[in-house]
Amino acid sequence: MHSNIIAIHTLHEDIAIVQSLKSCTKQKNLRKGSKLHGQALKTGLLRHNIFVGSATVHMYAACGALAKAQQVFDELPSHNVVSWTGLITGYVQHGQGKRALDCFELMKDEGFSPNAITFASVLRACASVGLAIKGKEIHADICNMHLLETDTVLGNALIDMYSKCGDLTMAEQSFAGHLVRDTVSWNALVAGYCQHHHYEKVLVCFEQLIGEGLIPDVVTFLCMLKACGVTKAISKGKQVHAEVVRQGFLKGDTSLGNALVDMYAKWGALTEARQVFDELPNRNIISWTILITGYHEHGHSEEALDCFQQMLHEDLTPDAVTFFSVLKACSSVGAAERGQEVHAEIMRTGLLYKSCELGSALIDMYSKCGALEKAHEVFSRLSGRDIVAWTALITGYCQHGYNFEAMRCFERMQIEGFSPDAVTLSCILKLCGVVGATERGQMLFDSISKNYGMIPAAEHHICMVDLFGREGQFDKAVTALRQMPSSLTLPSWFALLDACLKWGNMELGKIAFEQKFQSDG
Repeated sequence: MHSNIIAIHTLHEDIAIVQSLKSCTKQKNLRKGSKLHGQALKTGLLRHNIFVGSATVHMYAACGALAKAQQVFDELPSHNVVSWTGLITGYVQHGQGKRALDCFELMKDEGFSPNAITFASVLRACASVGLAIKGKEIHADICNMHLLETDTVLGNALIDMYSKCGDLTMAEQSFAGHLVRDTVSWNALVAGYCQHHHYEKVLVCFEQLIGEGLIPDVVTFLCMLKACGVTKAISKGKQVHAEVVRQGFLKGDTSLGNALVDMYAKWGALTEARQVFDELPNRNIISWTILITGYHEHGHSEEALDCFQQMLHEDLTPDAVTFFSVLKACSSVGAAERGQEVHAEIMRTGLLYKSCELGSALIDMYSKCGALEKAHEVFSRLSGRDIVAWTALITGYCQHGYNFEAMRCFERMQIEGFSPDAVTLSCILKLCGVVGATERGQMLFDSISKNYGMIPAAEHHICMVDLFGREGQFDKAVTALRQMPSSLTLPSWFALLDACLKWGNMELGKIAFEQKFQSDG
């Protein structure tokens, strides 16, 4: 009798600590969870009760203390599916998909059979690292165990995995075979379409979701607003806006407000974008960056710079994306002085040493503003140079007539192991035309396919027509023009006509004029 009472008391104690650990897991209360762990160690529960051990692993993993979760797991006298799943789920939730998959393999090596929760976490791991092949293997295991027949979450996880990995055909098949579809199922498919730029399909899916009597949530609306913005679906976008407001989502979700500003900005409806922005209950750095970018991309760079100043007055710290857009705005209006102020702010935040894109944007800004010494200074101090940085400097030299410096820069770039991209090649081909280096230009053009593995773009052909035309080599100019697709020849006829006027070739000039007129008409 006495032993039964002790056993019941111990059982109640075990259940109580497991429930307390689960509560800490749900609330992400690491401090309290650590204390419970200490109690379990002192009483010996951790060594003798696998459920307490599993709950402790899960608590640490959910709180992001992955090293501690792994340590507790490794010290457990035995494991079960629950302890393995807790560890795997923790790694997935905190962006360590590869580690989660490694754990999954170790779990199978120990002879444990995954359950639906394990599979759902492992599918999310495959999605996070883009391993569709591994995901297909797991899909086959799930089918063999007949788990899809009873688990909606697993079906949704499969759709999500295929969508994120870019295998939209398999995502569609999984969706079509899903026995019970809910809003989460649709969101998994719609988010995949959105991620891989199938925006028209997003619009179609939204109508089908509504037709099935389901209620869109924040994820659905985020995808729809993105799709409406890109496809210029103005009427539908305004309907979605009204529905978002009606459901009260803007009061608590900054991401939806930002998506609305972005949609109107993409349409070029900057007055509406600003109105939505001003009415947002909460604004963050992303909100400001979207508005700044929208102003710049639609030719209102001064307004973009004014927005940046307003943002600074609100004591928000710009991120790399904000600075990038502001530098582009400075470039557009030749605001070198303001660009220098932005440069100083970038240096203060230390972002220049973390972002190649920012370094290239600074070089581009100084180059376009004619401050080539500053452009070269930034370039020389970059810890990591990429092709974009080289091209920005070369383009700056070309635009301001520093032909020798541009060519020397191009040669240095190749010596340092960088292959030119299409933009760099266009720049140097134009330079060859300016300085009359026809042979070098021809060699460079030939190298586009031979050495760099690219197909010459229309811009490259136009450069060659201009190059030969400038030197009066009309046979070669016409040959270069005829190598182009007929739909892209209009700028080349312009270049040839200019050359004919320069050299007085009236016969060819007449042909060029007629061809230009036909192409234009």
